[in-house]
Amino acid sequence: MTEFTRESAVEKLLESFRAYYNINLMGASQVPLRAVCEFYEHSEKYVLSRKAELWSADCEEFIYLFETAHLTKALFEECRDFAREDGLKRAHIGPGHMYTYITPVFVCDTCDEAAKRAVKKCRIYKSFQFSLHGWMDFHAAVYEIADNSIFTNAAGRCVGKVLKKVLFQKKGDVKK
Repeated sequence: MTEFTRESAVEKLLESFRAYYNINLMGASQVPLRAVCEFYEHSEKYVLSRKAELWSADCEEFIYLFETAHLTKALFEECRDFAREDGLKRAHIGPGHMYTYITPVFVCDTCDEAAKRAVKKCRIYKSFQFSLHGWMDFHAAVYEIADNSIFTNAAGRCVGKVLKKVLFQKKGDVKK
C-alpha cells in the first residue's frame, strides 16, 4: 500500500474524479472544504420522436471533499450539515428527478473515536413527494492516513470501495 500525505491523497482523488465530475476547487477561505464535485445525468426513452417521450430520469451526485489534520465529532457534524444543505440547494427536485446522492469525503491524519461512531451511525434519507419526485441519499466516507484505513456509513459502502480502488490499487493491478 502507498503512504499518502493529506495533500497527495486529495490530489489523487481529484485526479480520478476529473473524468466523471465537474470539479469546483475552493479557496483558502473555505477550509476544510477543498472541492465540490458535481455529476449530472439525464436519461430518457422515446418512440420515433422526442415528442413521444415514454420516460425520463435525472440523476445527480455531489461530492464534498474535506481535508483536515484531525477529524472531531463536532467538525464532522458541521461539515455534514453544510454538505446536506448545500447539496439540496444544488439539486433539481421535481418531475423527472430520480435521485440525488450527497457525499462528504473526509481526508484526515487522525480521527476521534466519537467521530468514527458518528460517521458510521449517520443515516440521512429524504424522499420527495412520496418518491414521485425521487429521493436523496447521504453517503459519508473517511480516509484516515494514520491507520491507512477507510470507513463509511451504511449507505456509503460503495464510496468506500471506490476510495480503496483509487488510493490503494497500483496501476499494474488493474484486472482485465
